[in-house]
Amino acid sequence: MIERWPSPGKLNLFLSITGRRDDGYHNLQTLFQFLDYGDEMTFAADQHAHIRLMNDIENVRCEDNLIYRAALRLKAQAIADKRCEATVGVTIGIDKKLPMGGGLGGGSSNAATTLIALNQLWQLNYSLTQLADLGLALGADVPIFVHGYAALAEGIGEQLTPVQPEEKWYLVAHPGVSIPTPVIFNDPDLTRDSPVRSAEQLMHSPWSNDCEAIARKRFRKVDELLNWLLEYAPSRLTGTGACVFAEFDSEAAARHVLTLTPPWMTCFVAKGANISPLHQRLSE
Repeated sequence: MIERWPSPGKLNLFLSITGRRDDGYHNLQTLFQFLDYGDEMTFAADQHAHIRLMNDIENVRCEDNLIYRAALRLKAQAIADKRCEATVGVTIGIDKKLPMGGGLGGGSSNAATTLIALNQLWQLNYSLTQLADLGLALGADVPIFVHGYAALAEGIGEQLTPVQPEEKWYLVAHPGVSIPTPVIFNDPDLTRDSPVRSAEQLMHSPWSNDCEAIARKRFRKVDELLNWLLEYAPSRLTGTGACVFAEFDSEAAARHVLTLTPPWMTCFVAKGANISPLHQRLSE
């Protein structure tokens, strides 16, 4: 039997970089909120021992694909813990809608959906905390998707505090370029000393993204996109990726601006969600 699971996108409603660690990673403070929009994944469990991917992702080798790595890691842990046999297998498909390098967390979301769906399908009975720990080794954003609630994230993104930001409507736009995270974090002009603030201060201060200036400097299309959107609504870069978002109080307002976007923009309208669509599916 084939099961369908959502793999939603996310926005970083703000992002402050507060320092650089000895291991090369950056400490940050950011606010994650999910979108009611994303990829759709399918899982068909079997007893043929193999993990198969039905779809290739352009320029990504199978062994580098976070979906494959998540499934392999979960299976290895479950065998070590004697929660499953080596014969368990799965065929995984994906309808990919979230752009690569867009800052919407597509790869991390795919990994989290894989961990949660296979935990159910293979009847492994791992807790969300255990799955998040497994996911952290795959990427700093995987735990937020595993836990499934809007959160203030600190450290490298793994220290999560639940929050309830307003669930606004967003016009999310992609300028047609992919921004590898190292391009942003290795730029010498990146702000790395934003002050560490309390949750109360962060939630009630003007929101911005420390990575935005670098993205605008290095990618002309990002700069053009933001300049265009700022004519209509408050707009920011999300994460370190190329996507930007404009926030609106109503779906109608967001869709009106969508009708005005120039043809070189790839856009969609989505609503913010403080509970991930993945967890809404999990509770069914």
